[in-house]
Amino acid sequence: MTGRPPSAAVLVLHGGYETGVEPPPPGLLNLPGVRMRPFVRALRRATRVPGGGDDRTEVLVRQVRYGHRGWNGHRADALRDALAALDALGEEAAAGDGDGPPVVLLGHSMGARAALLAAGHPLVRGVVGLAPWCPPGDPVTQLAGRDIVLVHSSRDRVTSPQATQSLTARARRAGARTCMVTVRGGDHAMIRRAPAWHHLTTALVTGLLGTGTLPGPVTAALGLPPTAEATDGTLDLDRLRADRSAGLLSSP
Repeated sequence: MTGRPPSAAVLVLHGGYETGVEPPPPGLLNLPGVRMRPFVRALRRATRVPGGGDDRTEVLVRQVRYGHRGWNGHRADALRDALAALDALGEEAAAGDGDGPPVVLLGHSMGARAALLAAGHPLVRGVVGLAPWCPPGDPVTQLAGRDIVLVHSSRDRVTSPQATQSLTARARRAGARTCMVTVRGGDHAMIRRAPAWHHLTTALVTGLLGTGTLPGPVTAALGLPPTAEATDGTLDLDRLRADRSAGLLSSP
């Protein structure tokens, strides 16, 4: 980082594979990484402050680089890379006499699993997980005190929307503030209804950072008590868009 330290940061973690110790292919050959580029561009546009004065709000949007293309069982390589990226942010801030910016982790599929497991890092404020991979045995205690919003297609055939919904309930009981948004007619790669995924994700990330406003129903879901049922915190994207207070009516 150069100049003034950022007031907040977003770390983006793309998807991957269950196994694969080789490094991800470079550039455009890394299709999971390429798929997250529109999200990165949308977030940078949404957090850019015109004018560039000294009082501007600076949000760093950075993509996490993986050393391996797979999760690889107990090695959990993507999680290690996520934690290393968070530690690097903290070290950069310490070099500039700062405490480190609050971070929202944005992950897709395997990257969302890494984000959820890395959420206990002291810099993390919240997680936005897209089509997350949520094995039922993964811990949730590290999510206590964090805002967790998971977005899943009802037609996903790669990762389970039911497992995602279950995780929101488990995490809420563990002290997290959680919400799930269902995208009807979407798919795991987020190609179907892509603009809707991009608009919603931008609204969620900026809302959790405090640089934007969360849709009202999402805020209400995050405020549910720990004993709430999983279905109570599950929202439908199309109903969100029908609510003018959600600010998503312009999304395709």
